[in-house]
Amino acid sequence: MLTRRRRHRLTVVAAAVLTAGTALLGTPVAGAAPAQPERVTKGEDPANGPDRNEVAATDTPAGRSGLRAHGANKVTKKDGYPRQTQLRVFPEEPSDSSIKLGLAPYHSIAPKLNEIQQRSDRVSVEVVGQSGLGRDLYLVTLTAPERPQETRQQDAWRAEIENDPRSAARDNRLRREYKAPVWINANIHGDEYEGTDGALRMIDYLATTSDRKALELLRQHRVYFNVSANPDGRVSGVRANANNFDLNRDFVTSSQPEGRVMRDLAIRTQPVAMLDEHGYVGGTLIEPTGPPHGQNYDFDLYIKHGYAAGLKMEQGVKALGHAEAQNVQIPFRDYPVGEWDGWAPVFTAQYAMFHGAVAYTIEVPLQVNRGAYQSLPVSELRRRAAVNTDVVESTIRSTLDYVSANRADMISNQIEVFRRGAAGEALRPIPDGFVPGFGPEDRYSTKFPRAYVIPAGPTQRSGAAAARLVDHLVAHDVRVTRAERAFSLNGRTYPAGSYVVDMHQAKRALANVMLEQGGDVSERAPLMYDISGWSHRLLWGASVDVAVSGDLRVQGKPVAAASPTGGVDAAPGKDLTLTVRDGKDASAVNDLLGRGIELRRRADGSIVVPASARVDAIQVADRYGVRFGLAATGEPGSPLRRLTIAAAVGPDELFALRDMGFDVRPVSTTVLNNGFDLSRMDVLFASSGLSFTGLNPAAKTALQAFLARGGVVTRGATGSAFNTQAGLLPVKPVQGKGDANGVVTVTNNAAGVIGAEALPNSFVYSPQWFTEIGAGVTVEQRYGNGNPLASGHWTSNEDGSGGPAAAGGQAAVVSGTDESGARVVLFGTEPMFRAHPKGLYSQVANAIYWSATR
Repeated sequence: MLTRRRRHRLTVVAAAVLTAGTALLGTPVAGAAPAQPERVTKGEDPANGPDRNEVAATDTPAGRSGLRAHGANKVTKKDGYPRQTQLRVFPEEPSDSSIKLGLAPYHSIAPKLNEIQQRSDRVSVEVVGQSGLGRDLYLVTLTAPERPQETRQQDAWRAEIENDPRSAARDNRLRREYKAPVWINANIHGDEYEGTDGALRMIDYLATTSDRKALELLRQHRVYFNVSANPDGRVSGVRANANNFDLNRDFVTSSQPEGRVMRDLAIRTQPVAMLDEHGYVGGTLIEPTGPPHGQNYDFDLYIKHGYAAGLKMEQGVKALGHAEAQNVQIPFRDYPVGEWDGWAPVFTAQYAMFHGAVAYTIEVPLQVNRGAYQSLPVSELRRRAAVNTDVVESTIRSTLDYVSANRADMISNQIEVFRRGAAGEALRPIPDGFVPGFGPEDRYSTKFPRAYVIPAGPTQRSGAAAARLVDHLVAHDVRVTRAERAFSLNGRTYPAGSYVVDMHQAKRALANVMLEQGGDVSERAPLMYDISGWSHRLLWGASVDVAVSGDLRVQGKPVAAASPTGGVDAAPGKDLTLTVRDGKDASAVNDLLGRGIELRRRADGSIVVPASARVDAIQVADRYGVRFGLAATGEPGSPLRRLTIAAAVGPDELFALRDMGFDVRPVSTTVLNNGFDLSRMDVLFASSGLSFTGLNPAAKTALQAFLARGGVVTRGATGSAFNTQAGLLPVKPVQGKGDANGVVTVTNNAAGVIGAEALPNSFVYSPQWFTEIGAGVTVEQRYGNGNPLASGHWTSNEDGSGGPAAAGGQAAVVSGTDESGARVVLFGTEPMFRAHPKGLYSQVANAIYWSATR
């Protein structure tokens, strides 16, 4: 068997085919096979992971107010190309972090693009969205001019490739004349700068060069540049966006505006190749999605070009002559199994593959951010940034060279990906040696079901959750049909109005990666970078059936948007009720409370809305897609008022709490020590940046007064430590392995405070559980018996502790009342992780409502 450690010496053979001649865009190609490089040090971090326990989220980011651009974007209406926009110009920001590096500050980008547009008819600039702080996001397209009918033909061919791949495979004119798209994504991490500057350099070159081969390239391709995917982070010199989200972890969740723009660009451009430009690794890293690479890809249609083009980029980077750029790493070739992965579809490159691209993550070599930014002389920072920009430019040039030389085959491969999907064919087995070094350790596969069904009617757990899932799938270009008549599949009958995801569709791999359970890769990958388990079917709150096989005959229509789900199912003059099964239900409750309506919460967790608020209930039912039922006679319930939460939480949790409509005031140890007024708070949420022992005497006194009347909800190691230090609930927290993550099975307390209808699955990252449970503490949720991991990566520590078997059957969520009277809920799971597991939000909402009720 050819192991990953032995692969490098095979590169000479693979590289030999790339050594002759001169590059299309004029850059010489190195002829020598690379020597064995040293192992680079990966400079990234998982982000929104364990670090969330350490630094509490703060409120409004600096710079959110007062950002005003000069003028307006003026679009030249044109059906062909170029499609030029006179961009509005943003005011100069002397504090823009890129200035120190000698790189392009954000405010210089629009003037630069305006100037290039004036000089060239090959360049088009569009504003495709805004960042969280309102900065424009620019898509720049480089291609030879097109008459309107030519553009319409290109659009038709792009649609034919996806929608009728069998026809596209036979379309000889398409093969000759279709402009193969290439997408360059830059600066997704704000403090990984040079992708923007390399992109601007290439834009200028392609827009103005008279080089014959470059002009031919533009006649046969469209080259798309997302110039700065994260301008807010760029200006501030931070990795994340204004909501403190890592945008390169958000693709299949699409919670952030910048991420939704990139999602839409992947769909719109349908690239045959894409680069996502990052940094910094202490070398140059060219990541052709080396295994573990996910189990849904038609990997045989990726890896040949993925590997070969990676070698091409390596040669181009080494040919630059920069000593610091010679240590080039291609993980598929160079890394031991599992030390680098592209498993999760949360990353740009891994996500783009589902839209037919040969996609890469590029890491430029020399660190200029964080500690280096603060400590190194400006001259050294600028030298490093210049080298990095050269590397970015080289990877773009090499990729364009490779795509141009292999255009016909790469178009054919994209067509074949979609054809296999539409035909419902099984994934192809890939033999050893398919590319040099390919072996059993690289072989991942799955079996696609015949369909997924999101049923209508009483078996649907939450209509709002079902509609959200359907709309999300459609937004990602997954085809969904709404049945107009009842139908049967696999021996089960579904009513009209049910949604069907027919897995005979071009992007069935994307549909499946969202809806399947996923796999346990713990034993196959010794190390796992970031998360490896997720499932919209199991974690988003909708009831979804898996039809493994069957004769699918559904009379229906394609879905553009899910049908409305809100309503009031009770006669006028009657009190209404709402059970909080979903975050949308919590949003509805909080909306009503914000209107000053007096609600009551019963012991079973249901919310009673007075008949006098019927008009308001109808409005919020329509807004959030929830349904109010008739309130049964019985206990009146306890008054529930508008709640204010003091939250020492991670940024993703702050985002999720506010998404549910809670009034949240961020706090931390420092904030409380500075005299924050807890007397106006109803609930304290503790999961990040809060230490009881770190509080000064005045803050502890204020906290004790709060505990006599308020509630507490905690999550994770920081929350459990706070519980222990403050002497709240008598439990012993046990920490699972720090990098463990994924979807887990759970069992719920049917009479519990997190909701009688809580999902049978949850999500964990650095999981915890609770033992030595004292008197007065109730177990609300337990991990499944045996090995609770459904999908993801969870191994034991070296001493055997912290593994999934140790967690099996243990308490995952507990509740109780402390001696002062505070109601407390402790989560060992991750119900709001990166705003993804939306079906778990209701557990948090119910915990908050219960803890605030006296």
